[in-house]
Amino acid sequence: MYTQGLDQKAGKGEAQAAESAERLAAFQARVDAEEKIEPKDWMPEAYRRTLVRQISQHAHSEIIGMQPEGNWLTRAPSLKRKAILIAKVQDEAGHGHYLYSAAETLGTSREEMVDDLLTGKAKYSSIFNYPTLSWADIGAIGWLVDGAAIMNQVPLCRCSYGPYARAMVRICKEESFHQRQGFDIMLSLARGTPEQKAMAQDALDRWWWPSLMMFGPSDKDSKHSAQSMAWKIKRFSNDELRQKFVDVTVPQAEFLGLRVPDDDLEYDAASGHYRYGEIDWEEFIQVLKGNGPCNRQRLETRNRAHAEGAWVREAARAYATKQRGRRAA
Repeated sequence: MYTQGLDQKAGKGEAQAAESAERLAAFQARVDAEEKIEPKDWMPEAYRRTLVRQISQHAHSEIIGMQPEGNWLTRAPSLKRKAILIAKVQDEAGHGHYLYSAAETLGTSREEMVDDLLTGKAKYSSIFNYPTLSWADIGAIGWLVDGAAIMNQVPLCRCSYGPYARAMVRICKEESFHQRQGFDIMLSLARGTPEQKAMAQDALDRWWWPSLMMFGPSDKDSKHSAQSMAWKIKRFSNDELRQKFVDVTVPQAEFLGLRVPDDDLEYDAASGHYRYGEIDWEEFIQVLKGNGPCNRQRLETRNRAHAEGAWVREAARAYATKQRGRRAA
């Protein structure tokens, strides 16, 4: 779902050998011709670093994103809702593994990526640092957060890096299910009792602006977006994707009978787009810095789960060693 990592500073690393002007031009020509770059192909070191940063952050976001929804697995209002939510959380775990695997093809280890997450060195999507206070929040996450993710991720199916693009095909199919699940929850609440509709409106009020922040900073403040688009990692700018999301989502809110919490929101017939109010970018920056409502809780939970799962990893390694020994014998 998540491209905010493109706006972080690139990590240090030695450039690949022989990054001559001719080689860089040949690489760009392949990208411009819509050829897929594969793991064994030559690529500029900056291209590789950008992909590692984005794909690993995407993977971290899927893994951390299991927490706010997992919080409601035991409290879903029906067996059907519980089964659907369990399936969704399982999907998110799978997405994380697909993406870690894609990043590993770029020469970085899963252990290194996971360690960066656990120590707070690596970022994940700001959206998952907000709490889920009611069942309606699960609907809002599916409708808004996964809706924003789809807007971001469908273009990634055409990413210039082959393993990432192929992973995104399956992920997007599953995310579309997640979005429909969330909208169905919101629809049921909006058509329910006055108290249920008020719950849905409260969730929309709290998740609307963080969902707009998911697309990353405005284009004028995005440091790496232009280069990522030139490499065809990204296909659209942050603001273009954000506008598409608003244009699609506002009519859905109207269908639900809910009000988008933006007094400046209005439809511009001349442009065919909705104009919307100013985003609180200071809030966005603070959440990314670790000062959001749930930043500390999310990392503490992830670290605890990692520590408690150490025996599983050790057992898997022991089994793999045993199998290799048998094959060698």
